[in-house]
Amino acid sequence: MIKVLFFGPVAERVGTNELKVEFHAGMRVQDLRAQLQAQHPAAFEIVCFVAVNGEHTLDMSAALTDNSEVVFMSKFSGG
Repeated sequence: MIKVLFFGPVAERVGTNELKVEFHAGMRVQDLRAQLQAQHPAAFEIVCFVAVNGEHTLDMSAALTDNSEVVFMSKFSGG
């Protein structure tokens, strides 16, 4: 299983902070994103950052493994 976390407005649009997604051999970040985007298009309109196992990534072709943790989040600001 892949643990998927959402933060801030992305979590609000998905309706939860966390999902479990079944892992498939050969699965890549882009595959996971496409699957979730089809289910939650409004949430993925604002996704700007992706992290895999605690590391920010720009490589959507990065391979996932069983028990990977993937985070999707939008831009954020604070003071």
